[in-house]
Amino acid sequence: MKNQTSEQNGFLTGKKVVILGGSSGLGLATAIAASLAGAELTIVSSNQQRIDKAIKQLPKGGKGLAINLTDEEQVQEMFTEIGAFDHLVYTAGESLVLKNIEDVTVQDAKSFFDLRYWGAFTAVKYAAPHINAGGSITLTGGVASARPGKGWSLGASICAAMEGFTRAMAIELAPLRVNLVSPGMIRTNLWSDMPDADRDAMYEHVGNGLPVKRVGEAEDIAQTYIYLMRQQFSTGQIIIADGGYVLV
Repeated sequence: MKNQTSEQNGFLTGKKVVILGGSSGLGLATAIAASLAGAELTIVSSNQQRIDKAIKQLPKGGKGLAINLTDEEQVQEMFTEIGAFDHLVYTAGESLVLKNIEDVTVQDAKSFFDLRYWGAFTAVKYAAPHINAGGSITLTGGVASARPGKGWSLGASICAAMEGFTRAMAIELAPLRVNLVSPGMIRTNLWSDMPDADRDAMYEHVGNGLPVKRVGEAEDIAQTYIYLMRQQFSTGQIIIADGGYVLV
């Protein structure tokens, strides 16, 4: 992380950043990068133990809140408690499971949207009134909507839904900026349900096929969220960070 310190130059000093899903993976990497840039951090997830561990990794410390992001009342109360802040990042998501459509029940398909789509929807609804002028919302999708593989019916659908939602919110909530980060294959705990050998083989296979010859790391994608906080002229944009996956 040392290489990020000089790069960020404290541009978030005095700014409050709230990261939903900030206790691990992309969210934690973004929290660390934002902390290095001087931000006052609040990270939110459902697991207090993970939150406590994550807070210790933030260079400037921060606050942590454990809530169920699929519970509308809890989300509303949380943003009322937080009050005014500057930037919202939503990275929350459960472990990914790839299944062919014949193996997915409609009920399971609906529940898969609860955290990744409806959680983001609810967060934006209740966060937006509290975000200071010049602030931003950055959501999370994925390149599965542009280039889905076998077993990606749900993942591709959610990614596409998030893209549409981002563009709609950029218009509806203007001048508040709303953008979306679309990662490719990233080495995070979202793949933790896979056996270690299968996961490592997947990383190697996908990485070797990319122009950059590796899968991404959480720190790579964190810089995209940081960029969208810093950049004051982009809204409604889908920023792809995938190592060239959609090209090959």
